[in-house]
Amino acid sequence: MVTLVDPFEDLPLRDDLRSRAPQAVPQVDAAVRLDTNGNPYPVPDAVADSIEKSVRGLVRDLHRYPDPDALALREDLANYVGHGMTAANIWVGNGSADVQQQALLAFGGHGRTAMGFSPSRPMHAHVAAATGTGWLDGHRTREFHLHPEQAKAQVRVFQPDLVFLCSPNNPTGSAVSLETVEAVAAETPGVVIVDEAYVEFSRDGTRSAVELISRFPRLLVTRSLSAAFGIAGARVGYLIGRPHAIEYLQHVRLPYHLSALAQAAARAALAHASTLLGQVEAVKAQRDRLVAGLRELGLTVPDSDANFVLFGGFRDEKAVWQFLLDRGVLVRDVGIPSYLRVSVGTAEEVDTFLQVMGQLPDGI
Repeated sequence: MVTLVDPFEDLPLRDDLRSRAPQAVPQVDAAVRLDTNGNPYPVPDAVADSIEKSVRGLVRDLHRYPDPDALALREDLANYVGHGMTAANIWVGNGSADVQQQALLAFGGHGRTAMGFSPSRPMHAHVAAATGTGWLDGHRTREFHLHPEQAKAQVRVFQPDLVFLCSPNNPTGSAVSLETVEAVAAETPGVVIVDEAYVEFSRDGTRSAVELISRFPRLLVTRSLSAAFGIAGARVGYLIGRPHAIEYLQHVRLPYHLSALAQAAARAALAHASTLLGQVEAVKAQRDRLVAGLRELGLTVPDSDANFVLFGGFRDEKAVWQFLLDRGVLVRDVGIPSYLRVSVGTAEEVDTFLQVMGQLPDGI
């Protein structure tokens, strides 16, 4: 018998990727989905009409390539960000992970290392691996805090080429202080990337790392329009930095990487920033309800500056996750023993979640 060999069975995958599982987004059906950190509210009618009008005007020109520099969108984003930023300080991509990967392609790569402070956003380690950049795991306190001297000391020991700071931090929810960003930026010999994907949900008084860009030329800040602006399906993220950093990203960018439709949708959404940020205030109110309600149940809940809440103190977080799912509520198991993460939903979804949590058996 002749054995047929599949010519694709033994493709020459890079050795450093063989032990890694593919990046995947779990799909589980549930009546109340509180697992993905999206915006729980649909796009308001006025914003939807504006987006539809902008996109409709492009349809007959889709045989043309989009603006490869997305200059108009970058100007709109600079006006939104403020702090004296211009289009020269902004770069855009298909979500914040895309611009982070471009930053790793430019400033990381073989022989260089990136560092994060666990627990934090797993995407940072993923884009490091995808770009052949080594990864170092720093740590936070048992309460998930990251203090300036603590972070600075770890950077001094490991001397990474890139450092990721996530503020608000995913999955723990709390923002990183500007003092911590300053300490890390002053100690790091390479690039510091502050992930501010959820910055619009921060509590009053929380300051953005964008304030520090004028002082630290190797500081980059990444953001997203997915959650606060409610257009996750358009996949638009952006990076803020010194103009020379934006220029260096041109060495690794792909031509025409952001579609004309995505650029138009993002510009239309930004034109309605005040309306969409009103939804953010509604999300923050429900977030605070979640924090208070879970603490009333006797659970451990870190302060949250995001549109999600970490909660725990369980003996078996996987059993709690299943208990919730069996009752139609889906949350996220983020891999932290005894903890789960719940995204902020509508008032009705928060009601349902807290009601089910109140039925949780003792000792689970």
